[in-house]
Amino acid sequence: MRLAEIFERVVGPGAPIRFTAYDGSSAGDPNSDVALNVRTPVAVNYLVQSPNAVGLARAYVTGHLEVEGDLYTALRRVADFALGRDTTPSVRDLVQIIRSVGWVKFVNRVAPPPQEMRRKTLLGRGPRHSRERDAEVIQHHYDVSNEFYEMVLGPSMTYTCAVFDDDDGRRERVGAFDGALESAQFRKYDLVSRKLGLEEGMTLLDVGCGWGGMVLHAAREHGVKVLGVTLSKEQAEWGAKKIAQEGLGDLAEIRHMDYRDVPDGSFDRISSIGLTEHVGARNLDTYFASLNDKLVPGGRLLNHCITRPRNDLEAMNPKGFINRYVFPDGELEGPGRIQVAMNDNGFEIRHQENLREHYALTLRHWGANLERHWEEAVAEVGEGTARVWRLYMAGCVLGFERDVVQLHQILGVKLDGTESHMPLRPTF
Repeated sequence: MRLAEIFERVVGPGAPIRFTAYDGSSAGDPNSDVALNVRTPVAVNYLVQSPNAVGLARAYVTGHLEVEGDLYTALRRVADFALGRDTTPSVRDLVQIIRSVGWVKFVNRVAPPPQEMRRKTLLGRGPRHSRERDAEVIQHHYDVSNEFYEMVLGPSMTYTCAVFDDDDGRRERVGAFDGALESAQFRKYDLVSRKLGLEEGMTLLDVGCGWGGMVLHAAREHGVKVLGVTLSKEQAEWGAKKIAQEGLGDLAEIRHMDYRDVPDGSFDRISSIGLTEHVGARNLDTYFASLNDKLVPGGRLLNHCITRPRNDLEAMNPKGFINRYVFPDGELEGPGRIQVAMNDNGFEIRHQENLREHYALTLRHWGANLERHWEEAVAEVGEGTARVWRLYMAGCVLGFERDVVQLHQILGVKLDGTESHMPLRPTF
């Protein structure tokens, strides 16, 4: 049996993409502008060893499986076509695949690509969400290369959801190098600042500060004294240089440290932008209690994080592509679960909003930046890592568009007795 026949048996006839294989067989729509090309038997080994998204990812990251045309379009069409179908190969299909590839090649298991975070590596760093293990997984993802992140994220070096207006968010402008992404990232920081009610002379703690985007914005635009903390040494070094370049050293500081080591009771405001995903469900109460302790009475917390649509859905598949390649130990909670944890640990909830469409647009811009700098990115981090990012971002665009994941901003206040010190109507 040729590979195209197996493809049709597993996926079904009439797939809206072209399928080609090293054995010369083909299937699907011959006129499609996107194609899946199984280049070598190694790709089949990966797919048989892990007949799911991980197998496909391994084959793609290593280059043994190629997607011709736009990757997002290919993923969207396959997702639409496979909706409601069970595409897991049957035992009969697996036997046919083994016969096609050859038993000797099949039993010689192929090691996962080096970009994959191996489970034994994580176990060697201690229990899930321990300090040492958290530091390891943060470095795995964020200490890739500052130069690489500059290519993908653009001048703002902001690796969180931007906020677009209707003009900047128009589909025909997405990916155009016209400053729309930078405007949207500024708009996000401005929205966070207005929700927090930042004023000159206040103190702000930005936990999980990344390369310092919020730190720089709060100091530069609002005259706030800011401390940013991150577990990534490369982020801290980059941010410190940027602070010095902008002459903001008297107001802004970034430290390479764990947020748990920041002293209590000394901040008027706290921003947590993209950190909660790394905390873990069992640690949410401890996390928000710790942040509450660091605020003065009347202080505010703005929590900005990726969420799942409902509390009863799986937090994140620990054996899936995202957890293996992108965010090891990552966990997503429903917005209700996060609000309960905030509320139960001293915060009165004052506002909440979902920005999932904005994250889809943000990811489209990042993906376009990667394609624009593809050769430079490959030279900087290697083709395997660049392929991980291309696949990750294209898949996440689809996830946010299809409401598989969401992005919530939740504003909480640590009451001063019974006083919230909030305006009667929001000014944001």
